Amino acid sequence: MVSSNGGSSVICEKCPENMSGVTQDGWNCITCPKGLTSEGKCKCLNNEILVERRMDGILLNEALCIHCNGSEQSFSASDASGNRCVRCEQTFINVSKSCDCSSPNILTGGLCFSASESLPPKGVATVRFAQLGITLTSAWFLKNLQSSASACWLYSNLTACQALGNMCVMNMNSLSSSSTDACGLFQYIYVNTARLGIVHSIAFWRHNLPWLYYGDQPGLASQVLEANNFPAIFSFKGTDKDVKLQFIAASFDAAGNFLKWQSVEGGILQLCPDTQTKLNAAYAFGTTYQQNCKIPVSKILSDFANPIFYDLFLEYNGDNGQQYLWAVPVLNLNLQYSEMFVNQGSNMNNWLLTRRFFLVDALSGKENDLGKLPRVIRIASKITVSIRLVSHTQRGTIYPPLITIAYTDVLVQNPETQSVMVSFSVSYEMNQSEAQIQTDITLGVMGGLAVLWSLLKTAGWKRRTGSSIIDLQTVLKFLLFYAGDLANVFFIITVGTGIYWLVFFKAQQFVSVLLPLPSQEEDFVTYIACAFSLKALQFLQLLVSQLTIDIFFIDWERPKGKVLKAVEGEGVIKSAAAPVSIWRTYFIANEWNEIQTVRKINPLFQVLAVLFFLEVVGFSNLALMDSSSSLTRSSESFIAPWSRILRFGVSAALWLAIAFLQIIFFSVFYERFVEDKISQFVDLCCMSNISVFLLSHSCFGYYIHGRSVHGHADTNMEEMNMNLKREAENLCSQRGLLPNTDGQTFQISISRKMRLHYDRIHETLTRKRGPARLLDSSANTFEQSTRAYNTMNKFLNSFIDHVHKEMDYIVKDKLLLERILGMEFMEPIEKSIFYNDEGHSFSDVLYYGNETTLLIFDILFFSIVDLASQSFVLAAILTYLQQEIFRFIRNTLGQKNLASKTLVDERFLI
Repeated sequence: MVSSNGGSSVICEKCPENMSGVTQDGWNCITCPKGLTSEGKCKCLNNEILVERRMDGILLNEALCIHCNGSEQSFSASDASGNRCVRCEQTFINVSKSCDCSSPNILTGGLCFSASESLPPKGVATVRFAQLGITLTSAWFLKNLQSSASACWLYSNLTACQALGNMCVMNMNSLSSSSTDACGLFQYIYVNTARLGIVHSIAFWRHNLPWLYYGDQPGLASQVLEANNFPAIFSFKGTDKDVKLQFIAASFDAAGNFLKWQSVEGGILQLCPDTQTKLNAAYAFGTTYQQNCKIPVSKILSDFANPIFYDLFLEYNGDNGQQYLWAVPVLNLNLQYSEMFVNQGSNMNNWLLTRRFFLVDALSGKENDLGKLPRVIRIASKITVSIRLVSHTQRGTIYPPLITIAYTDVLVQNPETQSVMVSFSVSYEMNQSEAQIQTDITLGVMGGLAVLWSLLKTAGWKRRTGSSIIDLQTVLKFLLFYAGDLANVFFIITVGTGIYWLVFFKAQQFVSVLLPLPSQEEDFVTYIACAFSLKALQFLQLLVSQLTIDIFFIDWERPKGKVLKAVEGEGVIKSAAAPVSIWRTYFIANEWNEIQTVRKINPLFQVLAVLFFLEVVGFSNLALMDSSSSLTRSSESFIAPWSRILRFGVSAALWLAIAFLQIIFFSVFYERFVEDKISQFVDLCCMSNISVFLLSHSCFGYYIHGRSVHGHADTNMEEMNMNLKREAENLCSQRGLLPNTDGQTFQISISRKMRLHYDRIHETLTRKRGPARLLDSSANTFEQSTRAYNTMNKFLNSFIDHVHKEMDYIVKDKLLLERILGMEFMEPIEKSIFYNDEGHSFSDVLYYGNETTLLIFDILFFSIVDLASQSFVLAAILTYLQQEIFRFIRNTLGQKNLASKTLVDERFLI
């Protein structure tokens, strides 16, 4: 080489024949006495060093090959590069008093051992990859296993012992009594060096040896993990040391050299790349952390060519302020003990805990040449740090942490196209058995009360149907009542549980409770599913009962005067009573039709308000499994996974709170000062001179007394205004059914005789559903329906006016206990009973009187969709659609039932 400035331009010349060699730096030509290498440079024999220049740097004409003197005077040998004579390895000097390890001495791994010394058993340089069913001879083990074991055994060489331990870790710490692999050799040395003593009073940590196992056989895991508490406390709000897990790792290379102490923050144990903030969030106490990604095998091979081994510790401060380290045990799921995967079960007594671990091993899978790609690599594909809270603690005391590792064996075929899924997680748990017992007790007690309450409802239903026989229908009705009540029990338990965890987990400073794990939430989700299913059954039963009620509008209007009317077929004109207008009845029917689906809250506002507070204000962030109670999260911060219990707790609490505020607003302000549709309907009935007779059961229903105090309602505007003025000035009688009372609404319990008479007339009324078209309907059918309608109207008129002494009624107040239980103690045998009802309970046959059932059904529907999709937006959309669909069904079928039962043509119901 003649010219080179470090750029791409290089000028070279050919060396002359008498100086055919090129110097090591490439700038000169030189004569080589012992031949050339493949690169055209001088070469020397073993144990010789190449010299090309004099002491002052002047180039020699001919290179020299100087022999390193291995005699006792110098004990020198050439180094690995062949550039210097250095002191030969000490074992050569100890064994042969020279730098040669000739027979019968044993040369292994660059070390020399005397044949007369007691060496450990011959090691098996194989590595087992159980997932692939492959056992291969490792080039690294072949080179270093026996020498490391021998040096560790004979000389207690620290580096050799660490290297032997690392090879055991690369073999998954697997133990077998019949094998002398790396772990077998380590155990052989461990057992036979008990005289050396232990380190830091730890029985499992032998002097000069790395700490690999907690005992030499399974069974000590419970003692290690539960016998002693971690000697420090944690909180959600406090100093950095109180709210962070200070993990420290001692790292070693494969050859056993100690590298450094280092904090694990910054992604030391996390293979998935991310920002520093998100990586470090894994160690914020109380934050459930999950990280998953897919990594190409080519990147793993380039980034982790040499494995790093870690001994993990958790740092804490003692009472004297001094810093201490607590060793963190490892549960290696790939470990085999006597050919069995003892760590893969849930029984802690079968576990064999270990200490040291690695992230990637691309070394032991190299078969023949350490410079080539490995045939198999082993990757820590799943790492989980488990933190368990001590039961009944009030100060954030935890058990020793446990790191669980699952390794994946990858057969390297095409690194550019192969990839591996890896994950890193931190989980927090506590013993939930006590909470589960309390939940089971609550469920049992409330479930028993629900049975009693359902029996009372069934008894009340039997009384209202006028039947005393317990038949199949009674049993089915009891089951329907019990379904609704049991749904309420499940709802109360789940809402209480959700709000409990929301308040006590998020608001605590010193940690006393931790959220259930996802696997522990299954019972909770089952309760929600049961509540929804049972509540849906109750809702459908409610819908069916409302769509089959009997209803009739009693017209109190009397004809005014007479009119001349031609008698069809006779050709004569006779005087007859003036007809009463039907428009008032149509008007009341339309108003009733409109209030069928009126609710105590605005459903659309309810859904939008819940969604606004969850997604815009940020209440949804309270459902994250972290210690923060902030409603906002920055885009750079780590977003913890959702807790299904907290999601339900937050959404249900918002639904209930907003619904409660809506009910307060409508009942206190809106209905009082703006519009009360239920009270207005009662007033409208009175102004229209129309009463409403409702039967929700065979012998029970409701009566709205709408008889006008003015005698007539079919009048002109002037007279109507005059009537209203007289009523406002108390110049007329009161509206009540009884004289001098205002009671217009009643719950009615009718006698069996009254019901039979009603059914006989009603049968002729509903036999034909009225005219299909006004202009071409059958005259006979029309007249029949009209006669039936007039007959029913006259009968109910006379019944209200006490004309039928055999079917009379009395008016009384309900007892307090009757109102509480929702049933009637007195059976209407001879006389029907009208119970004064100031609460407008006729709304029970409308949406308005069943707001609790509708609200709970909406909440559970919203929650079921959210738990399935993890999306509040989708849950809100589907909940609103569900409301509109059922409202449409209720309106449409309710309108048909109204037309059928009252003879009001459906075309007039708009």
